[in-house]
Amino acid sequence: MTRNLLKLFQDFRILLAVCILLSISSCQLGIPSNDYANDSVIHAQAYVNPDTSIKLKDTILITAVGDIMLGSPYPLKSNLPPDDAVHSFKKVNGFLKGDVIFGNLEGCLIDTGKSVKCKDTLRKSCYAFRMPVRYGAIIQKAGFNVMSIANNHIGDFEDAGRNRTMDVLDSLNIHYAGLQSSPYAIFDRDSVRYAFCAFAPNQNTLQITNIDSAKALVTRLKQLANIVIVSFHGGAEGALNEHVPKTDEIYLKENRGNVYAFSHAVIDAGADIVLGHGPHVTRAVEVYKKKFIAYSLGNFCTYGMFNLKGSNGIAPLLQIKLNSKGDFLFADVISVKQDKIRRLHLDPNQTAFKKIKSLTDTDFPGHKLIFSRTGRIQQKPN
Repeated sequence: MTRNLLKLFQDFRILLAVCILLSISSCQLGIPSNDYANDSVIHAQAYVNPDTSIKLKDTILITAVGDIMLGSPYPLKSNLPPDDAVHSFKKVNGFLKGDVIFGNLEGCLIDTGKSVKCKDTLRKSCYAFRMPVRYGAIIQKAGFNVMSIANNHIGDFEDAGRNRTMDVLDSLNIHYAGLQSSPYAIFDRDSVRYAFCAFAPNQNTLQITNIDSAKALVTRLKQLANIVIVSFHGGAEGALNEHVPKTDEIYLKENRGNVYAFSHAVIDAGADIVLGHGPHVTRAVEVYKKKFIAYSLGNFCTYGMFNLKGSNGIAPLLQIKLNSKGDFLFADVISVKQDKIRRLHLDPNQTAFKKIKSLTDTDFPGHKLIFSRTGRIQQKPN
């Protein structure tokens, strides 16, 4: 109810802009009307073009991490952490700062309900995640202000889980995107207007496999914002799938997308940065047309039924600097680890950074990036 009232209020304030946008057909915008279930939502969230006379900040800091799932009492209450998740981000709090602090919310925020995925709620092998609603405030307090909800677990508790999650994020002023009913978010910070959209191969999400529609949406958003951030949940999972294959990735008989083609296509359409997650392991990075791509940010802060052995237990926290045009300047990589006892903690051995370097060298030979001993990634001078 809160989310619906907020949207109605926004629509009232920008009625004139809505009328103007509604006069433009979906065909003119290059998006077939059946690509997204509720294209009218996109029209209703109307924004005027950013004021080009305003001087933008010289640099923008985007901090990005991968999967976040702080604990789920379903199917077993023992899958909640002993501190009720209060100290989940304690060891990294000093690094979660910037204009945009992004993560992938790997599950719902809802207190009740049973999942259709689990016929027997006592089955330990049931992967259905519903974080207690109070955990939303923990995520907000840590600093996160942008979350992807385009993934396979946002639908674990169907519409009830999706809607409650959006209500909670709205109440915390955390921007989100990725569902067909909430395809993107636009927000202002300082002098900069940001647009954020997210994609996945899962039901009710914007489809990573429909690259033409993704390009059309990004093109539209670039007309409305200074900086366009694109997120995807795609690619095959696990330690055997660390590499970017540059083709469709089929996993458990599901097409998880061609993340390489998708990332390049949305940058061609106007995206300024692409943040990937889904494989549960760290993958390579790339700079394409001066725009930064992280192909997988791995498991960042997860509890309970996640496999944290080997490569699954390491991840980067990226602090990415862009200029006012959205071009990549450099990225500092803070390597973190997880295990069942110590949970999320800093990794002095820089394992995730070294993994990114090794995979980037292999998957993108001739990449023209410098990986310094301090954990910084930057481009070689021309």
